[in-house]
Amino acid sequence: MHHGIIAWLIIGAIAGWLAGVLVKGGGFGLIVDIIVGIVGAFIGGWLAGMLHIQIGTGMISSIITAIIGAVILLFIIRLVRRG
Repeated sequence: MHHGIIAWLIIGAIAGWLAGVLVKGGGFGLIVDIIVGIVGAFIGGWLAGMLHIQIGTGMISSIITAIIGAVILLFIIRLVRRG
C-alpha cells in the first residue's frame, strides 16, 4: 500500500514507539523511534515478501509489518551495542 510522507511518519512513530516498548530497554526518543519505525517498515515489508506472507492491506497492516521489522531492527541494534 502506498502512503504519503505524513502517513509514513505516523506509521514510523507508532511502530518505533511500540517496538521500543516491546523490546526491553524502551525507545530512543521520538525522532529515532520514527526512524527505527520507518526502517522497520522496510525490513518488515522485505521479510514478508521473502516469506510470501501478506498480513493484509491498509494502515493497520502497515503498522503491524513496521512493528515486526522495527522489533527485529532493535534486537540487532542491541546485539551490536552489547558486543
